Order: sequence, then C-alpha cells, then structure tokens
Amino acid sequence: MGGTVRAQDASGALNLPTNPQFFAKEDPNNRKAKVVINGEVITGTDVDQRVALIVNASGNKIGDEELQRLKLQVMRNLMDETLQIQEAKIQDVSIDQAEVDQSYARVASQSFGQDIKAMDAYLYKIGSSPASLKRQIRGELSWQRLLRRNVQPFVNVSEEEVRDVIKRLQESKGTEEYRVGEIFLSATEENKPAVFENAKKIVEQLKQGGSFQGYARQYSEASTAAVGGDLGWIRLGQLPAELGTALQTLTPGQLVGPIETRGGFSILLEIDKRQVLTADPRDAVLSLKQVSINFAKGTTQTQATAKAKQFADAMQAARGCGTVDAIAAGLGADVVTNDQMKARDLPAQLQNMVLALSLGETTPPFGSIEEGVRVLMLCGRDDPKSSAEPNFDEVQAQIEDERVNKRAQTYLRDLRRDAIIDYD
Repeated sequence: MGGTVRAQDASGALNLPTNPQFFAKEDPNNRKAKVVINGEVITGTDVDQRVALIVNASGNKIGDEELQRLKLQVMRNLMDETLQIQEAKIQDVSIDQAEVDQSYARVASQSFGQDIKAMDAYLYKIGSSPASLKRQIRGELSWQRLLRRNVQPFVNVSEEEVRDVIKRLQESKGTEEYRVGEIFLSATEENKPAVFENAKKIVEQLKQGGSFQGYARQYSEASTAAVGGDLGWIRLGQLPAELGTALQTLTPGQLVGPIETRGGFSILLEIDKRQVLTADPRDAVLSLKQVSINFAKGTTQTQATAKAKQFADAMQAARGCGTVDAIAAGLGADVVTNDQMKARDLPAQLQNMVLALSLGETTPPFGSIEEGVRVLMLCGRDDPKSSAEPNFDEVQAQIEDERVNKRAQTYLRDLRRDAIIDYD
C-alpha cells in the first residue's frame, strides 16, 4: 500500500499511514461521565475528588488547561488502581477495612494531630472525601501485598551479587551518594511525544510549588509511587548513565527532567547528598532550646527591630541552657526543648549555623513580624560515629526491590492489556 511507513514495537509491526484521514471528530474536552473497567464503575465524581487532593497539594495553582490534562491522568491512575484491587481479589489477597482505617489514621496523625474528624472535614472542604483517600490507600496496600506474594518470592539475588555490591561500596568509600525522588512515566515510540509534554507540565507545576511526593503518588508508574517516589540512598553507578549525569549537576532541593531513559521519562529530585561509608556531621544528634517572642498586632517594623535586638542581646547574655528558661520568662518568651534533633532535619539555612555553635551559644535571631522572632541555643551534641560497613540484608533488599519494581511494571501492563473497558 502506497504512502505508508512501518513502525515497529515489541509486539510486532504496525502499518501506519503518514497522513491519516479520520472518519470521526474527537473532542478532547468531552470527557465521558464514567468508565466501566472489568464491570467496575469509575465516575466523574471519583476523578474530581482525587484531583482535588493534587490541586490542594499544589497550592491551588493549576490552570484550566493543566486541570483538564490532570483529570485525564487521574482517570488513568484510577483505572490502574482498580485493576490492582481487582487482581488482588482474584488472587485471594485481602485487605481488611481495619488496615485501611489504620493507615488513614496515620495520615490524620501526621497532618491533624490524631484528629480523624478534622481530617474528614478538611477533605470535604477541598472537594475530596475520606472514601476517596481510603480507596487510594486500599489500592496501594493491595498492590504491595500482591507483589510480595506473587512477584517477590520469585526474585532471586545471590550472595555473590550482594557481596559484589558491598565490595564496590567499600571501594567507593568517601565518594558521594544521593537520596533521590523519582517520577517515572512509561512511554512507547508511538506515545513518546505526548508523554514528554505531560512530563514537562508536571515539572512546571513542581517548580511553581507543587508537592513532589503528591505528584509522585498520583503520576509515577514506579513501585516507589506509594512512598512519594523516594528511591532512598543510591550511588551514581546504580542509575542509568543519563540519570546519573543529570544528578551530578544538582544540589539538594533541585529538580531535573524530564530525562529520556529506557522505557520512558524520569523526573528527579535531589533530596539530600552525603559521602559513602563516611560519617556525616549532619547526622549529629542535637539538644536544642528554641526561644521565641511574638509581636502584638499593629507592631511596626521599627518597633519589631528594636524588640528583636533587645531579645537577641538578652539571649547572648545567657550563660548556657541552665539560665535560659529564667531569662525567657522575664522577656515573656516561649521555650521549646528538643533533645533528639538531627542536624540534617533542620532547615538547610540553619544546619551549618547550628553545627558551628559551641554549647550555650545561640543563633542570630530569625523570623518575621507575622511569625515572631526566635533563636536556637545548643545545649548538647552527640556526633555520629564513623559510618558502619554496608549491611548485607539491606543491600540484598535494595537489589530485590529494583527487580520487583521492573516485574511490577510488566505485571500492570499485562492487566491493562487484558482489561475489558466500556466508556459511558
């Protein structure tokens, strides 16, 4: 047949015309009211409630065009989630409602101080619902348990492989390793341009303040999506060359991507950086006292500056942590003590400043008229011991996770291929 090109994929040859003529028009804005996948309904309301979680995590900064694209992506995510839950049921992998409720309570505890009713009210307020978030939790738990039973037992990692990795770690002592977040989007030759454009829009949203963890949970097709895309600590040699090269250009907190890699595109976030098998000063455990004052409503900048100087002078005059409580009381200041603060968990701007303090010294005052002014006083410091040798079990588990992740992607592709889908 004249005027055709042939595109090859893993399943065989496709015969595609260079200038296709369409016999029906497609309106991308005409979203179907519901999708039925293997007999289970996903409604527009299901999509909207899940979208609300992402929009809120992005500070409500998503435009109309991006919102339509987001809804389509969320629909695909919900379809995958449905397939995962259905497969778990078929394979007699059950998740009790009590487990889902327990995970939901943990989320409430992290965000609302164990107040589940406050969490419920918040979700309704932003246009979502407890049922939507609990369904997402059920999907994640079902898929994780299914992989542990049907995939993980068949992934073999030999002792020799683990010992080779440990040897390479020992040989690379002192070199840098990175804690990395990844959003992975799979792509074929046919849909590669569209996936790339989607990935670029995700990067734009992240740069505007979107939550990387939130986007990873909703978009990433890697098994690490359930933990916000966190790959843990890795060395450059553990990544494809194109990702390792890009990672070297970053500093903690920076993004890079989309980067084309085998099977799709990756967006990387450098969460942290350290040296292999070398003690990191930021792992020091600190005992800190935070002393803070607030400003009355209507306080001018001049008044705030004067009060902040008086506060700073008083803190500098304090003779160690034994006297600071009494001085704070005289100033009407609040004192909060934390005896188990890792230096690396402090804001980046404060880490080196606090590590440079001697016992009883304070940081310069910091804050604002709205949030008040505070200082940190160092009351104790336990420096980290030299880093332990790599743990055999931990290295083995990391290799297993990488292989399980690859098989999980294939497993999900097979479920998509065999699904019966109706659009209404």
